[in-house]
Amino acid sequence: QVQLVESGGGLVQAGGSLRLSCAASGSFFKIRSMAWYRQLPGKQRELVAVVASGGSTNYADSVKGRFTISRDNAKNTVYLQMNSLKPEDTAVYYCNVNYNCAGAYWGQGTQVTVSS
Repeated sequence: QVQLVESGGGLVQAGGSLRLSCAASGSFFKIRSMAWYRQLPGKQRELVAVVASGGSTNYADSVKGRFTISRDNAKNTVYLQMNSLKPEDTAVYYCNVNYNCAGAYWGQGTQVTVSS
């Protein structure tokens, strides 16, 4: 049974930083991609950043230059370093892990709140 455990959310002032982590366990299949999404109240979940198995990354335009996604394949863990945070970054952040031949799974979500 696949489990994704997220950590690192919280309350921070505008301009501050947070680091999110998501550790995956419970599958023997290789992880293809790992990503972070976020969801604002009343809005659809949106992609923030994704890192492929080979290490290539893509970011939403709104976070380019401020957020950095990385992964530790040995630990099956994905990170999101968030710098220069803005109030509009306030959302629930979800990690998503996509396995070869085994589908994709979501974390439980972690709240990030940026005060102005």
